[in-house]
Amino acid sequence: MKRVMALIGFGMMMLSCGSSPRTSNELAVSNPIESSMDLTAVVNDKVPVTINPGRFTQDTVTYRLPRVVQGTYDISDFGAFVDDFKALDYDGKALPVEKVDKNTWVITNATQLDKLTYWVNDSFDVESNPSYPNLFSPGGTNIEPNNYVLNLHGFIGYFDSLKNSQYTLDVVSPANFERTSALQKVAESASANGEKMTTSYFAPRYFDITDNPMMYGKLDVEEFMVGDIKIVLSVYSPNKKHTAESLKETMYKMMEAQKNYLGSINSTPRYDIYLYLSDGSAKAPKGFGALEHHTSTVVVLREWDSKESLAQSMVDVVSHEFFHIVTPLTVHSEDIHYFDYNNPTFSKHLWMYEGVTEYFAQHFQVYEGLVTPREFFGTMDKKIDHASYFNDALSFTEMSENITEEPYAYNYVNVYQKGALIGMCLDILMREESDGTRSMLSLIKELSSKYGKDKPFEDDSIIDEISNMTYPSVAAFLQNHVVGSEPINYDEFFEKVGLYYEETKVSTNYVQAANGLVMDRNKETEEMFFTDNVEDNSFWKEQGVQPEDKLVGINGFNISDMNIKFVVSQIFAWETGKEVDVTLDRNGETIEIKTTLTPAFTTSRTLVENPNATKKQIALRNAWLNQSENM
Repeated sequence: MKRVMALIGFGMMMLSCGSSPRTSNELAVSNPIESSMDLTAVVNDKVPVTINPGRFTQDTVTYRLPRVVQGTYDISDFGAFVDDFKALDYDGKALPVEKVDKNTWVITNATQLDKLTYWVNDSFDVESNPSYPNLFSPGGTNIEPNNYVLNLHGFIGYFDSLKNSQYTLDVVSPANFERTSALQKVAESASANGEKMTTSYFAPRYFDITDNPMMYGKLDVEEFMVGDIKIVLSVYSPNKKHTAESLKETMYKMMEAQKNYLGSINSTPRYDIYLYLSDGSAKAPKGFGALEHHTSTVVVLREWDSKESLAQSMVDVVSHEFFHIVTPLTVHSEDIHYFDYNNPTFSKHLWMYEGVTEYFAQHFQVYEGLVTPREFFGTMDKKIDHASYFNDALSFTEMSENITEEPYAYNYVNVYQKGALIGMCLDILMREESDGTRSMLSLIKELSSKYGKDKPFEDDSIIDEISNMTYPSVAAFLQNHVVGSEPINYDEFFEKVGLYYEETKVSTNYVQAANGLVMDRNKETEEMFFTDNVEDNSFWKEQGVQPEDKLVGINGFNISDMNIKFVVSQIFAWETGKEVDVTLDRNGETIEIKTTLTPAFTTSRTLVENPNATKKQIALRNAWLNQSENM
């Protein structure tokens, strides 16, 4: 239906073109706003943009670039990247314009407005410039001779009175560029000399402009089918270290498993992956990760990674973004559906949008056999460890609703740690209560059937609704650990599936224990001292070293006379059998240790299957992991 309506809208636009100015108002969606960008006319690293809204009937109009974009949960202020903003009348003369804040321009005498023109700087090469917002790289923009990352929310804005209007977009580029976008392409034409190409796109509303990024330039592109989904993988590797072809097999295997995992819930006919690989240079992006869209994701990772490391990063990052087609892109609240790019309100349910999505991104890997159960247990155990660095007594709904403010903003990263663990606990509860017939995924499917991408739920009522759809234990968990601030006892949930922590002795070096470094530096005095972790390093414990002991000298050298980083690097390089002479200061008393290095060990808590698990626990674990009884 969207495709049919889009073509009808474009046909109306073509019929309306002529010498007379077009008329626009809030309901005139048959007259699309005409926008254009010329990548062949870049000056000082800036792209020229033109906006033709048609004829206005009001005297004053407001034009904005987004202050916030969906999926970032942070202030972006894309208007800060705009220069030389002009409003021109039909004679080409400038109209009065007032810039009222970083992202907003108010145009008076708007009945005479013909078009807007302005220049847009990119965000990648000014990430460390305090004059510009510090954007999350995958949500930013790039302008360089061989590559353009076109997150369109950084270039194209909207009029307050025309939020529901259709858009056309013409992008002029060198003819030898690769051009990839899931936005509906309606025409393409070459210049008379064949050096330029104009590609014309159509968007049913401004949301579709922001939801369909593009990548242009000297790209490496691979297209392949995963079932009935067309996958378009676009890769820009500045030094040609990685290719789309080298990642194709990994992406195919991953997305095939995701499609099997999702089943009927997945219905998108095309999915685009835009991968920009940073070479680490001064103007290269530094924020690694991805930003989701309905049918695509923009990814920024490290070019210097090995093929194997990059492939694993792509699995972890892209799988998370692809699962966003379920939530929040299909199941979401009114705050997301009616998103205000200038003054947004935030939903209370990041635990579901990001947390459950991250859980799915990890759980599908063990459920579909991409990783072993032990690897999956290790991943979830690490999330417990990482979550411990954040406020564990913080209401997730309260944090979500106030996510751009402190102290909540600092705890945002915890949505990928504790949020995923919330998803895990709910999944185990759902399977336990239903004897393995229902799960967190089946619950999301039920919500998708009830709501869907065009029907949002009420933010304040969804917890009660989920409680009514499920079980008292699920309702209690949500009230205690999501709405409430009660920490989760993960051991209780691991016990349900027959898992427990086993302490084992593992090898380590002479500066580390299971919970971190055995040494630290006093930033004020520059003195090195031993931490509490020293008691979990067998070598130092055998030597009688205690927490708070100061490290004064090594092998005759005073630490104060040496580079501390050099000292630590030397200790890292110690090998068994080496003779060492260590001098300590313990409350003013000098202690000397002369010894031969012996192997160092530490204790590790490992989440493993309990050999004494009951049949009920094993059955629940097998249902959770998609394992057979004899595996």
